[in-house]
Amino acid sequence: MPPCPPEDLATLTRLPRPIYGHAESLTNRALGYPHAHPWIQFAHATAGVLDVRTDAGRFIAPPQRAVWIPAGVVHQVRGSADTVIRSLYIEPSALPDSQGGCRVLAVSPLLRELVRAFGELPAEYEEEGPGGRLAAVLLDQVAGAPALGLMLPLPQEPRLRRVCEAFEAEPDSRDGLAVWARRLGCSERTLARLFRAHTGLSFRRWRQRLRLISALPMLEAGERVTDVAIVCGYDSVSAFIASFREHFGTTPGEFAGARAVD
Repeated sequence: MPPCPPEDLATLTRLPRPIYGHAESLTNRALGYPHAHPWIQFAHATAGVLDVRTDAGRFIAPPQRAVWIPAGVVHQVRGSADTVIRSLYIEPSALPDSQGGCRVLAVSPLLRELVRAFGELPAEYEEEGPGGRLAAVLLDQVAGAPALGLMLPLPQEPRLRRVCEAFEAEPDSRDGLAVWARRLGCSERTLARLFRAHTGLSFRRWRQRLRLISALPMLEAGERVTDVAIVCGYDSVSAFIASFREHFGTTPGEFAGARAVD
């Protein structure tokens, strides 16, 4: 099978090889409409921030991260303006021990370079030659990449969905549970209980996580930490820095600095 042009990826009935990542034969762009693949997708942004949405939630991948999308999962992909995507498509049989749903994975410097090098191979690399050996190492590294908590649950319950969509549109909104309980005609306690039941997080923690992941594309674009903190609804820069460090294990400035030198 010859390498497929970008527009033909969706028409493939099988991959040319168990792992497919030939850079010149892939669209490597964000597809914001719902779609699915019969293969595992390893979506990695070498620049910018990927935002993958499924019915379960949003999975956020800045550089040094990737989103693992299982075969058959309907998803949408969005990215910041300067996002550069390098996706791998993997036959499920090539990683039979991989279980679970979508998740965000850490991308080590080694894994990043393997993805880059693999993208330069022909789509039909020799499986018994150097290309096949590189593919085997790449699969081992993908399978062993640790999962991270860069996921925002999106509840299906209609009332919560309305609340969450409003906060996604305005992360700096000051409206609390009491305000939304009045709008929805229920008690604040009921709304708080629904949040925990359908997201696994308290309302406060869910909103904090939304604000933090909303900050990533702005920091990746080089905006000032002070400006990002204000846009994301924080009362002070110090509070934003403390929350960011607690969630991501680094400060916003360190995150932006790593982006600049990567």
